[in-house]
Amino acid sequence: LKMCHWITQADFAPYFFDNGPYSHNGNLALFSLSEDTAVGTQIYCLNGTDPEGQKVRYGLSFDPGSKEYFRVDPESGNITLVEKLDREVKPRCCYSNYFLCRTFQTTESGSSIYKAQAVDKDTGSGGSVTYFLQNPQSSLFAIDRHSGVLRIKSGEMLDYEKTKTHFVTVIAKDGGGTFNGKEQFLSSSATLTINVIDAQDTPPSFIGTPYFAYVYEVSGPGSEIFSVNAKDGDVGNPNPIRYSFDDGDDGVFSINRTSGLITLLTLPIHLKREIFNIKVRASEVSPEGRLMDYSLTTVVIRVVDLNNNPPTFYGENGQQNMFELTMYEHPPEGEILRGLKITVNDSDQGANAKFNLRLIGPGRMLRVVPQTVLNEAQVTILVEDSAAMDYEKHHFLTYKLLAVEIDTPERFSATADIVIHLLDTNDNAPKFSSDYYIARIPENSPGGSNVVSVTAIDPDSGPWGEVKYSIYGSGADLFLIHPESGIIYTQPWASLDAEVRSKYNFYVKAEDAEGKYSLAEVFVTVLDLNDHPPAFNDNFLEKTMVIGAPVKIEAVDDDAEVPNNVIEYAIMKAEPDNNIFDIDADTGEIVLKSYIKSMAIIQNITKQRDCTWSLLVQARDRGQPSFSTTAVVKIDITEATQLKGGPLGSFLLQNRNKPLQILGMLAGVISLMVVVTVIISTAIFMRNKKSNRILPNRRVRRRPRKQQTWNFKNPFKEPETPGVKFIVEEEEREPEVVVENANYNNNVSTAVRHWPPPPPPCAPCLPPPPPPYIPGERQWVVPTGSTVVAPKPKKKPVITRQDTVNKALVSELKMRLEQKRNNSFT
Repeated sequence: LKMCHWITQADFAPYFFDNGPYSHNGNLALFSLSEDTAVGTQIYCLNGTDPEGQKVRYGLSFDPGSKEYFRVDPESGNITLVEKLDREVKPRCCYSNYFLCRTFQTTESGSSIYKAQAVDKDTGSGGSVTYFLQNPQSSLFAIDRHSGVLRIKSGEMLDYEKTKTHFVTVIAKDGGGTFNGKEQFLSSSATLTINVIDAQDTPPSFIGTPYFAYVYEVSGPGSEIFSVNAKDGDVGNPNPIRYSFDDGDDGVFSINRTSGLITLLTLPIHLKREIFNIKVRASEVSPEGRLMDYSLTTVVIRVVDLNNNPPTFYGENGQQNMFELTMYEHPPEGEILRGLKITVNDSDQGANAKFNLRLIGPGRMLRVVPQTVLNEAQVTILVEDSAAMDYEKHHFLTYKLLAVEIDTPERFSATADIVIHLLDTNDNAPKFSSDYYIARIPENSPGGSNVVSVTAIDPDSGPWGEVKYSIYGSGADLFLIHPESGIIYTQPWASLDAEVRSKYNFYVKAEDAEGKYSLAEVFVTVLDLNDHPPAFNDNFLEKTMVIGAPVKIEAVDDDAEVPNNVIEYAIMKAEPDNNIFDIDADTGEIVLKSYIKSMAIIQNITKQRDCTWSLLVQARDRGQPSFSTTAVVKIDITEATQLKGGPLGSFLLQNRNKPLQILGMLAGVISLMVVVTVIISTAIFMRNKKSNRILPNRRVRRRPRKQQTWNFKNPFKEPETPGVKFIVEEEEREPEVVVENANYNNNVSTAVRHWPPPPPPCAPCLPPPPPPYIPGERQWVVPTGSTVVAPKPKKKPVITRQDTVNKALVSELKMRLEQKRNNSFT
C-alpha cells in the first residue's frame, strides 16, 4: 500500500488511519474475504491523510509476476475484486499435472503399471477424491476409482511395433460442496505418459517392396542388378539381417549376405528366361550368431532388350526396300494387291519391337493392313479408292511404306518404296469440247462447203482413244461429216435456200473402238442473201383514184430476211405532169399533192379535160447489192360526187379529212356488237343455270382444207402440209371467229383475230376491199392490202414447209376441244 503527496513540496508523508483488525476502512490490516466473493465487489476502502492537509492518492503494488486480484480507485481509495478467488488453488495429483512411467511390451494383461494420487485441501465430504479415465472406451488401460491404481485391461496387450507411447488422462473429482450458494463438484486432471519397451517378437520386414529389377543385353558377369533391404521388426533393439536365395535364381544370380546386393553371374545371352521370380530370405541373427526369425520376398528380374534394331522390310529374296507391281486401272475397291509380297520385322523384344505402319502417297487410293505390328507381320495393301486409280491421270503411282516405333525414345523407323504401274482400260467415252455447236452458212453455197468442225477427245490410249464421227437426225440430210477430222460439210448436191428453210439442227456422235460414245447438237443457220428482186403482180397496173383517197400498189420480195426483203417505192416518171403525185416509200400509197382539192385544180394544171395519168413506179429492196423493178401504173382521177355510195359512202367522203370521226363511228358499231354478244351469252347462261345443268354451247365442226382457220408458223422450221383445221361454231348463231397466224417480219408469229364487219352499205364509195392474204403463197413478207388488181398466178411454185410446232399446237387444240365436247355431252 502506498500514498503520495498531491503536491511534492510537503514536509511530511501522508499516513493511513488504523481502525483496527477486520475493519472495512483504514489500512487493510487483518482483512478477511470469502473465496466466493463475486468479481467487481467493493471489498475495502483505504483511508489516510496528509499532515499538511494536502490531497492524497491511493494505489496497490504486487510481487513481480504475481496475479493482480484487486484494483484501487486513486481518488476515493475504494478497493474492488477483479479476479476470482480460490482458497484451495484446486486439487493436485501428487505434485504435478504430468506423470511419466515405463512398461514392457510383454507385460501381461491386468498387471498394475502405475498408481495415481490426488490431494483435496477441502474438509468434509468435499475432501474425498474419486479417480477415472477420460475416454475409457478407446484405451487399453483401466483405473481403480478409489485407489487410483492404473492397470492394463484384461485381454489387451501392448505392442511396441504399433504404438511406442501411450498418453492416458486421469481425472480426480472431489465429493462436492456448497460454493457461491450452489452445490458443485470440483475436479482436476493429469496426463500419464506410458512408454512401451520393445521385446524380440517381430520378424524382419523388407523395405520398398515390391521389388523389380532389369537385366540389359549389354550387361556382363558381375553386373549389379538390384539391392534388397530388410530391417528387424523389433526396432527398439534390432538384430542384424542375413540375406540368401530360397528359389528361382537358376544359378545365374548371387546375393551378398549382409548388403543384399544381387549380381549377374553370366552373359545375358545365356539367360533362358525373360522373367525371373527370385525368392529372397532375410533372417535375424542373434548376438550368439544363431539365425532367428526370417521373412521372404520376391524379386522380379526382367531381361530387357535394348532398342538397337530398327524395323526392316523383306521381300521374297530377303531384305528389300523397293517393291513394284503392274496392274490395270480401276481395280475393285477392297481388292488385295497380291503381287506385293512384303514382310516387316523388328528384331528387338517387347515394346522395342512395337511399331506402326503408314502408307504415304497421292490421295487415299490404297490402305495398309495391319497398322500396328509387334515383332513381325505380313503387309497387305488394299484398294480404297478405285476411281482415283486412273491411267489417264497417273501412269504410275509411287508410295512410301513407313514403319515407325511407337513407345521407344529412339523412334527408329524404316521406309520402303512401292511403285504401281497402271495399265489402261477403255473407261472413258469420247467427250465433245462443247455440248452444242452453232454454225452459219450463206445460202446458195456450193455443195461440199464446210459448215463447222466438231472436236471430241477420248483420253484412253491406243484404239480406245481413236474417235469416229457421224451425224444423224431429221436435219442432217443435207450434210456430211468427215469420220476422222469431225469437219461437217454440205452434200455435193445440196442447195441451201434461206427462203425455203433457214434453220437446221441435228446430232453429231463421237464413238470409240468399243462403241462408247457421246453426243452433241449442231445448229445450222442459213444466212439470207439478196438473191430475189422485188416483183409486182403485173408490170402494168390500172387504178382509179378518188380525190382525197390514196391508191396503193404492192411489190413482193421473196428474200427471207431484212433488209433483203424490205422494199422502198419511188415514182420515177409521171405523165402528163410530173409534180402532182406523192408516194409513201414504205407502204407504196400514191396520193395527190396536198394542195389539190378538186378536179378543177387538176384541169387547171394540165389544161386537159381528161384526168388520166401514167406513172412509172420503182420498187427497190434494201439488200446488198440492191435490186429493183418497175411497173407502169395508169391512174384515172375522179371526184367523190361522181360515185354512188349511199349514206355511208357520203359520210365517208364528207369526212375523209376527219379520220377521228370515221374511227369514232367504227368504234360505236363494234361496241354495239360486243354489247349484243354479252347479252346473248348471259341469257344462255341464266337459262342453263335455271335448268340445273350445263348444255353444250359449242361443237367442233371439221372444215374443208380450203378454209384455213388456224395456221401456226415457226420461222425456224419447214411448214408441214396443212392439216385438218378447226373452228368453233356456236349453236346460237354467234359471229364466227376466224384466227389466222399472220407472219410479220422474219421471226415473229402473231395471231390476228378478224371479226366480221357489219353489213356494208348498198353503194360503197370506196374501192372494193383487197383479196385476202394467203400465208402459204409467200413467206417472210410483211402482208399489206392490195388494190383492185387481181393477183396473177406466180411463176414460182408454192413451197411447202414442215413445221413441227404447227403439229404440236394443232394437236393440243384438237385435244382440248374434244375434251370440252365430251364433257358437254356427258
